[in-house]
Amino acid sequence: MDFKSKLLNEAVEQMSSLPGIGKRSALRLVLHLLKSSEKEVENFSNSFKNLKENVCFCKNCFHIAETELCEICSNTSRKSDTICVVQDVRDLLAIESTEQFYGQYHVLGGIISPMEGIGPDDLKIKELIDRIENQEINEIILALPATMEGDTTNFYIHRKIQDKNVKLTLISRGIGVGNQLEYIDELTLGKSLLNRSPYEINYTS
Repeated sequence: MDFKSKLLNEAVEQMSSLPGIGKRSALRLVLHLLKSSEKEVENFSNSFKNLKENVCFCKNCFHIAETELCEICSNTSRKSDTICVVQDVRDLLAIESTEQFYGQYHVLGGIISPMEGIGPDDLKIKELIDRIENQEINEIILALPATMEGDTTNFYIHRKIQDKNVKLTLISRGIGVGNQLEYIDELTLGKSLLNRSPYEINYTS
């Protein structure tokens, strides 16, 4: 699309670079900002500037944080001996919304996917193993997508920690194969977490 305006073209290009935003949607959003007041646009811009400058990732679990430790890791009322392993922050937030889990998390930052060039070294798997070795961890819950890539990642983690003195469980597969956690309703996701099973049994069945 050529909007006969260099500035408009640049704004649409930047907006459409966001995931899930096509050129038409980008144009609609840019035109909305163009009609907004200067103060509203300034507030909009500053919110992202502040986000980039002041938000980081928790050094323990890699969740979004504003200090070294996120609110979950620094909450002493949560069970520190139970870790739920998730693909990304969106899955963490989905599980939190169920209000059925009171332990801690570990955000891998993705799942193993050779087709996309993502290997174990690209994820926070080594950091997970470090937590198991250096903290008193009794259970690791695998809450990764029910996909081939998710199962590959589950098995890789299983192989890496099978000699550790830690219980490894998998969330219930009542969730349809291929479904992403962030799109599962809270009730189903909460029940799948509560009805988790030992990983070895689930893997071999």
